[in-house]
Amino acid sequence: MPSAAPNAVAAWCDGRLSPVATAPQGALLAADSWLVDEGRVRDYDAHWARFSGWCASQRIALDELAGFRAAVTAALPRGGRWFPRVDLIGGAPVEAGAARLVLRLRPAQPPLREARVLLAEPGDRRRHPTRKGPDLALLLKLRARAVAAGADELVLRDDAGRLVEGALNSLLWWEEETLWATPDERTLPSITRALLFAIAHERGVAVKRRSPLPGELAGRETWLANAAHGICVVRAWDPPDVAAGTAPRAASWRAALDATARHLDEG
Repeated sequence: MPSAAPNAVAAWCDGRLSPVATAPQGALLAADSWLVDEGRVRDYDAHWARFSGWCASQRIALDELAGFRAAVTAALPRGGRWFPRVDLIGGAPVEAGAARLVLRLRPAQPPLREARVLLAEPGDRRRHPTRKGPDLALLLKLRARAVAAGADELVLRDDAGRLVEGALNSLLWWEEETLWATPDERTLPSITRALLFAIAHERGVAVKRRSPLPGELAGRETWLANAAHGICVVRAWDPPDVAAGTAPRAASWRAALDATARHLDEG
């Protein structure tokens, strides 16, 4: 079990989660992360269901995943704000004793409530858009370039210049009383996005999907959503020829999203 020290790393091997100096080497096949705020997490089960599905597709046994989840849950701090990540690393089969499942215990950054968003050049270079992990290094690199250019976040575009999603976020926006999001086929199955869809259903709000051109979002309330920050409002676009809209709904929907969090020790 790792200590509750920032950036501690632990590897799952021979039925135990043990601290390691560095994570095992290999391709990142799958990853998942969530916010732990004073021991509370938004839809913890859904995060594990998503990660387990990705791992099962890579032939990781369900009993291994169950043991790993139990050990990770026990290791997570119940105080403070943390943003842990679990990884599946490519390499030798887990039954041979090689460490492939890893926990990274990272402190959470302050929530980003508003963002200046850079539009990426047309062309989506992701190989696995619906699985977090294989493209993570690329996305982190692209986002770092955006930050270096003065932006807070980056939104990807397809070959036709239509918006796909954020480098590390889901893209959602409002048209009249309808909540829009990008199509599932090229969008990561975000747990935060799914929670927002559930809130929309509870409130009788219609949800629709399409890939918009940047100009179609001019003057519209637009959000980037993920586990780390919840709802982040787009306050400016770069290039600046698209005017950002105001965000009158964001506060109410943030409160509803936060209300979905449950303590790790519940149930």
